[in-house]
Amino acid sequence: MAMQWDRLLNAGRLCRPDFPEPPGRPAYLQDYDRILFSEPFRRLAQKTQVHPLYEHDHVHHRMIHSLETASAGRSLGTLAGQAMLKQGYIHEAQREVIAGTIQAACLVHDIGNPPFGHSGEDSIGEWFATPFRTGADVAGSVAGSIAKAQQGEFAAFEGNAQGFRIAARLEMARREGGMRLSYATLGAFMKYPCTDEARQLARQGSDGSYVGLKKFGVFQSEAALFAEVAEATGMRADGAGAGAYWRRHPLAFLVEAADDICYRILDLEDAATVGDLSTRQVIACLEDIAGKPNREDGDAMTAREVVAMRRAGAIHQAIEAAVAAFMAQYDAIMAGEFSDGLMEVSSKAEAFSQMKEISNARIFTAQRKTELEISGRQVIFAVLDHFHALYADLRDSGWDVELFLAQHGYWAKLVRAVGLDLRGITDEYTAMHNLADFVSGMTDRYAVKVRDMVAGRI
Repeated sequence: MAMQWDRLLNAGRLCRPDFPEPPGRPAYLQDYDRILFSEPFRRLAQKTQVHPLYEHDHVHHRMIHSLETASAGRSLGTLAGQAMLKQGYIHEAQREVIAGTIQAACLVHDIGNPPFGHSGEDSIGEWFATPFRTGADVAGSVAGSIAKAQQGEFAAFEGNAQGFRIAARLEMARREGGMRLSYATLGAFMKYPCTDEARQLARQGSDGSYVGLKKFGVFQSEAALFAEVAEATGMRADGAGAGAYWRRHPLAFLVEAADDICYRILDLEDAATVGDLSTRQVIACLEDIAGKPNREDGDAMTAREVVAMRRAGAIHQAIEAAVAAFMAQYDAIMAGEFSDGLMEVSSKAEAFSQMKEISNARIFTAQRKTELEISGRQVIFAVLDHFHALYADLRDSGWDVELFLAQHGYWAKLVRAVGLDLRGITDEYTAMHNLADFVSGMTDRYAVKVRDMVAGRI
């Protein structure tokens, strides 16, 4: 049975399904504002997109990328909504809701990313995986004591799942539902609607290749919260028990396309800015998407201006291609049977594939980026090593935070120095999520600062 827009665009809020929409302030607009003014979003201004700790002001960081993705997402939603309205799939009032919901979901899509970009994500996972890999509780390791069924969500630390955790639990943590975003926005945000355990079980069956199972997007700690979202929006359910997962919300494909368009195209522009690619190479790649102009560029135009013009044209053409792909796959998407990315099946698929190859060969392996990723790994490992000892002593205090702080003067000072929130810790699982929350929430420069502080370098 196909998913239905009346449920998919549910404006109810997580843990507050009856929350009213005031006149002139639809849920998606309130969502956008809550995300924009939140502390986790503000920290994205000092988090790596591709180039860690880069001092060039024109290189993208996570906040700029998120804002650009939200802009592209709004355009995708507007055009897709218009096309669906023309076909009679939605009614007039739903058109703007679709555009606004995608825009809000795009704005929050990277909010869970740790310092130093994807290399930071890998570093956190690698640190946690070490005691799991040895099969032993190494030197009283709190991490090594986590139950086997829960280890995967640490060993393959996932920024998407951390993003949902932030939105649904950590931000505005004193109230149930966290930021209390709308069901529609949270559904559109969820790229991988499954826990790690469900993903592992599902991949053993016939549906293992489904695109929504490529990674996991929900920690066990937030599984019930996402189940509420999925039920409220009518997402198609599959599996049972620990193996339960859902098919993607249809708007998640458009959110993913906005992200793909922005990071693939803007990564090229950044590569020209920092010298990883020549301006000529970047222009050629962008013209594969946008086509060559009908007239020559003016003699007075700088190379940067030419790149900017081609970039604008490439984004426009990619958005139109993504919308065309969405409409071509509409029935399969609404049935939960489409299992690909929109850009991968669009008319720009070959150009995007070529950009991916260039990025892997020339951008992601650039020497300065590689050097900084190595440094970032050492920073993250040093911080995790030092703070892990704090949680070991907290465990020895029976998870009694007051007793722990009274007994350990140094840890009390460190907790005060960094503003560490130890509420809600009851066992090894919640303790290590608390540690991951702390480290993944750091900006690049704050991670370096904390490392230097605990190493006595200041």
